[in-house]
Amino acid sequence: MQTDTLIVGGGLAGVYLASRLTNLGQDFLLAEARPRLGGRIATVRQEGGTYDIGPTWFWPGQPRIAKLVKDLRLTRFDQYAHGDLMYENEQGKPQRGQGFASMEGSYRIEGGLTQLIDGLTAKIDAGHVHLSTPITTLSQTVDGITADLPNGQFVTARRAVLALPPRLAAQITFAPALPDDAQHTLQSTATWMAGHAKAVALYGRPFWREAGLSGDAMSRCGPMAEIHDASPASGGPYALFGFLSAPPQARTNEQALRQLILSQLARLFGEEAAAPIDLTIKDWAFDPFTATAQDQEPLYAHPHYCLPPALSGLWDGRLIFGGTEVAREFGGYLEGALEAAENALTQLDRP
Repeated sequence: MQTDTLIVGGGLAGVYLASRLTNLGQDFLLAEARPRLGGRIATVRQEGGTYDIGPTWFWPGQPRIAKLVKDLRLTRFDQYAHGDLMYENEQGKPQRGQGFASMEGSYRIEGGLTQLIDGLTAKIDAGHVHLSTPITTLSQTVDGITADLPNGQFVTARRAVLALPPRLAAQITFAPALPDDAQHTLQSTATWMAGHAKAVALYGRPFWREAGLSGDAMSRCGPMAEIHDASPASGGPYALFGFLSAPPQARTNEQALRQLILSQLARLFGEEAAAPIDLTIKDWAFDPFTATAQDQEPLYAHPHYCLPPALSGLWDGRLIFGGTEVAREFGGYLEGALEAAENALTQLDRP
């Protein structure tokens, strides 16, 4: 197969870049290792509701995603933050009214963030998208780049955009090998949220709201360090979700983990919280298309992301990095994925 631009990675950055190339009438092929598009954007659908198990929010002051939501005619709504916050200390003793609603002022999208992916892919010719297609080898040629496909075929392209976390890019075999400083930079760039795990509990009624609680909780006991209301904009099922605080190595016994989560929810929100309609746990640290062994430790502070000089101009400028971790202004965020895709498009426009 031949194409002008090979996009490796079908998360928000890769899909957005593909939609922009579609609008410009340019030839491309998007290769995604997963059997679905979206990358770290993922949802579960239960009882007629849609719930984010990856990123959940975006914020005021992020112009690209605000424009995208408007262009796709999606509906945003405010994160629920009415009522008291719960807190539990190291001994697991709950306290009401301590702290503040940490995500107040953030936005969510009706139907979940996969609405972004669905809206963008609706504009892309399906023939340009190859799912379940991990790229393991990239080779520089006289005229561009060749990529090996799992089925034994290969793609030749004038240039390639790696719209995926740098540590995943480091697992690709490059021929010739990338310079040592480039390889070191890829491996040392932490993947945002790769070490996180998220639990979503669904309920038939929002009993915490009825009790004057916002659904926000902070804990020094765990297993969830932070909990928020994850209910749809209107109607149910209603939901609470939390970020797990235990390191990945302590999260391998899912049955025991589920019991600890239910016990914590009951401590904070009452016995009704111990009997959800459904409890979904998504551990990103063990997702091979998101995390590497280096990402096993969660990040508790946002790294300083950018496109380092070591990753610029490789292979005569034909090898371009375009995932959210190389965005200078909003690296790691959804906005950063759009920013990185726009920066990659600017590089593609160069002769």
